[in-house]
Amino acid sequence: MEDMYHADRATSTMQDIKISAKNVQVHYGDTHAIKDVNVEIADKTVTAFIGPSGCGKSTFLRCINRMNDTIDICRVAGDILIDGEDIYDPKVDPVQLRAKVGMVFQKPNPFPKSIYDNVAYGPKIHGLARNKAELDEIVEKSLRKAALWNEAKDRLDAPGTGLSGGQQQRLCIARAIATAPEVLLMDEPCSALDPIATAQVEELIDELRQSYSVVIVTHSMQQAARVSQKTAFFHLGNLVEYDDTDKIFTNPEDSRTESYISGRIG
Repeated sequence: MEDMYHADRATSTMQDIKISAKNVQVHYGDTHAIKDVNVEIADKTVTAFIGPSGCGKSTFLRCINRMNDTIDICRVAGDILIDGEDIYDPKVDPVQLRAKVGMVFQKPNPFPKSIYDNVAYGPKIHGLARNKAELDEIVEKSLRKAALWNEAKDRLDAPGTGLSGGQQQRLCIARAIATAPEVLLMDEPCSALDPIATAQVEELIDELRQSYSVVIVTHSMQQAARVSQKTAFFHLGNLVEYDDTDKIFTNPEDSRTESYISGRIG
């Protein structure tokens, strides 16, 4: 028993790999948008993708929940595995995949429904609740996790679009986590928010990593430095460097990373 306990402890300190990408290429028509990206993303960690506009960071993020499938001229090659399973296998249903890999977009985009229905929508269509009581519980739990319950609990029937921008983004986070995902993708989730709402969402991201593998695309290096443990720097479709966030920002290996961090390119 004692040995087993030690063995367990040893394996849990080795960061579990949640997402593994191998030789990923993305083409939009004739444009080679992502070139040969290889990366392993850990569970229960915030990983930031940084780089100049048009460098491929959002395109690569959208590969992780097959959102690029919706673009006719987009072709994705290579392997992306979540928990060792190939998400591009023909047997994989993209709708089910997107329940497991939640996504939050740049602009808050609540449905034109009540706050309650925004959060209940995913669990309903995926059959995650057997009755109203279970659905109520999922809605409350998700809003609590998104730090929105206290502000929303007395107005669950009010439209989600009536909330402030920061609250709407937290509602979108609640909606994304209501289907009990394992990975949460965030594409510049604070770029439309003021500094106070940004700070609230950043605090939330830090809490969410206890439960999820969080991957965030951000144009703000300060934000990447504040919220992430790992950082990947993209440039012209290449993943130039990937390491602990502290190392990327204080002692990068690649001169291109150094130039970007110090403001010479971008």
